[in-house]
Order: sequence, then C-alpha cells, then structure tokens
Amino acid sequence: MSTTLVTASFVSDLYDNFVDNEEQGLFWVLCGFIGSFAFIRMSTRLMRSPKVPWWPGSVVSDSGVHLHHLVFGIVTMMAAGAFGFLSLGRSPGTEICAAFFGIGAGLTIDEFALWVHLEDVYWSEQGRSSIDATVIAAAGMGLVLIGASPITFETGSPGAIAGSILTCALVFGTVAICFAKGRWLHGWIGFFLYPLALYGACRIGKPNSAWARRRYGERRPKKQAKSEARFHPDRRTDRFKNAFRDIVGGKPSEGLESAKDEALAATIEARDEVRERAERVARAADPSQRDS
Repeated sequence: MSTTLVTASFVSDLYDNFVDNEEQGLFWVLCGFIGSFAFIRMSTRLMRSPKVPWWPGSVVSDSGVHLHHLVFGIVTMMAAGAFGFLSLGRSPGTEICAAFFGIGAGLTIDEFALWVHLEDVYWSEQGRSSIDATVIAAAGMGLVLIGASPITFETGSPGAIAGSILTCALVFGTVAICFAKGRWLHGWIGFFLYPLALYGACRIGKPNSAWARRRYGERRPKKQAKSEARFHPDRRTDRFKNAFRDIVGGKPSEGLESAKDEALAATIEARDEVRERAERVARAADPSQRDS
C-alpha cells in the first residue's frame, strides 16, 4: 500500500511540475501518441493472427478502397488543432485537445513508411521505418518534458545575441552532418544532448548515406570499405534493432517480400520479352539486318 501511495505522490508531483512549466499540453500529446501507437500496433498484429478471428479487420469502403488509419489520424489531428485554438489555453479543453492531437499523431506516424514510399509497405522490411520514426518522435517529446533544451537564445546584449546565433549554427550544422551520415538517432537525440550529436558527426558515415555517396565511393575507396565493414548487415547493433522492431511492431511478412520479388522478376521478364519482339520487328522491316 505504501508503495502505491509513493508512486501516486511521485506522479502527482511530476504532473504539477509540468503544469508549473506550462508543459501539461505536451505531456498529454505524448500520452495520446504512445497510447494510440500501442493500440494500433496491437490491433494490426491481432488482425494478422489466425487465433483471433473475431478481431475487426481493416476499414474498407463499399467500392473496395482501404482506408488506412493514417486517414483517421490526420482527421483527428485537424479536429484537435481546430478545437485547441477555440479553447485558448483554458483547462481542461487544452489538455483534451492535446490528448486527441497525440492520438492522431500516433495513428499517422505509425504509417510513416507510407509517407515515404507512397505505397502500402506496412508489413514489409521498409515498413520498419515507421517504428524508427515513432521512437525518435517519442524520445524528442520526452526529452523536452524532462527539461532538455537544444539551444538557449540570449537577447541581453549584442555579444550574447551573436553567441546564440553561433551556437545555433553549430548545433544545427552538427545535427545536419549526423543526418547526412545516416546517423538519424545520434542527430535527433543529439539535438537536445549536443555531445551525442558531436560524437555521431565525428564518426564514419553509413555506406548508403548521402555523406558516403558524396565523399566515399570511388573518391575514397578505403573509407568506403571501412564504412561497409563497420556497418555490415549482420552486425550486433542491427540485430538488436531488428529484434526491438519485431517486438514492438511485429515481424515483416515474408509473403509480401516474396510477392514483391516476384512482381519485380515478372516486370523484368516482360521488359525483355518486349525488347525481343521489337528487335524481331526491326529485323523484319530492315532487309540488311535480316540478311545478317
């Protein structure tokens, strides 16, 4: 019983601290975000399971159009934002709108891969990027709530303003290098904890990153080889990340991957067949090619 009271007191004091710092809105956004993401991932995994046939499936219109939960997330965010302006910071309207905005954001970012690829890759290998985007977004909001601040802009004197501008340029430049090197987590978390961004910027870039394409490759083959050796496909960190993604979001569907490979193979086969027919027609139309 005492443990329960201590926990309740801690939560109450923590929320009071958010209220004192006017961060209760972000707290409810984070709660709604994590809650909706957890629910929709549970729902989609139950839909795949043959052991739970009673769980409702996807929303499909009469015409056969599949309404992704991305759609409901966007609508929810729009509605929450509109009503949030109406509340004008008054409680509890602001907190309720913040929670619904977080719910919509969770539903939307769960299909982050759909934004990027513009096709339904939810259960494919590419769909794992939605898990990464969710972790990055939740980590950013959590860091803000616990008081992490990327930059502090001073306006007291011209010297302070100049120093703040230089600091901003340094932080944004370091984070940009991390992103260019494919070190997304270092860059995003490092935006709030600068030493991490500096570490990521000083380390070697991933072999398929924009940095590697620009500065490694044929220009610096040793650097390219070092990058490929450092980020080989079976390295321990990637195995850990994939295991975490499988736990959170479910394993990619091998059926989808094989279907995609089959479609690609069929496309290549059709292309070769069309090319062969075109060459036959050309030879039939040109006597010199036919004789040869």
